[in-house]
Amino acid sequence: MKRSIFEEDHLLFRHSFREFVAREITPFHAQWEKEGMVPRELWRNAGKNGFLSMNVPEEYGGAGVRDFRYNMIVGEELARAGASGPAFTLQTDIVTPYFLCFANHDQKQRWLRPIAAGECITAIAMTEPNAGSDLANIQTTAVKDGDHYVLNGAKTFITNGILNDLVIVAARTNRAARAHDRLSLLVVERGMTGYERGRKLQKIGMHAQDTAELFFHDVRVPCENLLGEEGKGFRYLMQQLPQERLSIAFSAQAGAEAAFEWTLDYCRQRKAFGRPIGSFQNSRFKLAEMKTEIAINRVFIDRCVMEHNSGLLTAEDACMAKWWTTDMQKRVVDTCVQLHGGYGYMQEYPIAKAFIDTRVATIYGGTNEIMKEVIGRGLGIETDRETNESG
Repeated sequence: MKRSIFEEDHLLFRHSFREFVAREITPFHAQWEKEGMVPRELWRNAGKNGFLSMNVPEEYGGAGVRDFRYNMIVGEELARAGASGPAFTLQTDIVTPYFLCFANHDQKQRWLRPIAAGECITAIAMTEPNAGSDLANIQTTAVKDGDHYVLNGAKTFITNGILNDLVIVAARTNRAARAHDRLSLLVVERGMTGYERGRKLQKIGMHAQDTAELFFHDVRVPCENLLGEEGKGFRYLMQQLPQERLSIAFSAQAGAEAAFEWTLDYCRQRKAFGRPIGSFQNSRFKLAEMKTEIAINRVFIDRCVMEHNSGLLTAEDACMAKWWTTDMQKRVVDTCVQLHGGYGYMQEYPIAKAFIDTRVATIYGGTNEIMKEVIGRGLGIETDRETNESG
């Protein structure tokens, strides 16, 4: 089924970014996997070519393009190439919108230009050792002291944890307020005294993407680094989560499509008992099932992106997209490994890397169990207790 959501400018952008991936990322990604990190120069090159934070207004150094289809193209092409290291979608789809929506003019002038240029790498720190899906119970604190906040706490599983120059930190600024009014967002900058990066975490997959623990020991954060209003952090997080989840969904969709194409090609070439393994009925049925599920889900994801462009995407729809697509990707990749046989377990085959890289997609951005909870609450059915949602 032919996709119809893209126009000529989108196709040109895809062509340019695909060439960038082939030239700047694919030849080096295996080495970055060993090193556990991508080089900062890659970020600068991406910014120089207009592939980061495209929706930053021109007055702040961006392209001023408010069209999520461009974000989608970046996520799809990285997934298509199996390039799990460069966290471009984190910066463009997840972090930058916080500055666009909640930063004041001076903050935008200060931070958006280097972000769009790839000179400033960003992160967002919500998850804590004892607070993942329950954001309202974050324990990191920020106590006001004159014209500063004194920040104390720890965060974990932070993407760009080592590379980041700016990190948006969710912290409790009011212990007395009700749970959803306690949080505020503070922007912590590289070099602030007491801001320490912990160990680079050893994940089972996505080895080229630096994920780390962050520690804050009496970090004096200027009040001018408060993002938005004090006490509204939880609301801000909830407002931005649908876009984050849609970004995860379209990357997972593209990842499933790539895994299927690799496997279809393998089934055409690999022979058993003197004929291609794709000619066996079981293989054909498995391929047919995956093809159908991928095609049906593609229509839904494309519709979600267009709804998001129109400002009509609901939190429930975003949760459906994230849950269903990442679960579908997991099923598809697992089936593809099985069809590859023993070679599917060999790391030199892209399907093996996809198997370990994609497993986390049902966990980050809010676990898929939380996605179902949000969808269920949207049905208007009373529950025994309110469940707090997370990112």
